[in-house]
Amino acid sequence: QLQAFGGGLVQAGGSLRVSCSASGGTFSNYVMGWFRQAPGKEREFVATIRWSGGSTYYAGSVEGRFTISTDNAKNTMYLQMNSLKPDDTAVYYCAATRYGSRCTQPYEYAYWGQGTLVTVSS
Repeated sequence: QLQAFGGGLVQAGGSLRVSCSASGGTFSNYVMGWFRQAPGKEREFVATIRWSGGSTYYAGSVEGRFTISTDNAKNTMYLQMNSLKPDDTAVYYCAATRYGSRCTQPYEYAYWGQGTLVTVSS
């Protein structure tokens, strides 16, 4: 089970960290991902990480501004978002899959959290 939290309202140029708690099993061999969906748009890939090995990959629109990470002790994944822009406004979802690598498509993920809203004001 995945639960995303930590969203909120932030001004453009600011920072925010969203979290995803994982429960109900061990995720050490899973590929984890963050996606986002803005109103009227399709869900889009943001970042992915292999929980155990830390290999990361980012969408071009967030690379250099966002950082994905995991904390094994807390069974939690994070997305640190810096230099936020109004275009980053969306519901952010965390996801997990046991199979694959560098998974960037929603259909590749079997498990999803409920989403947390991030709003960036101009």
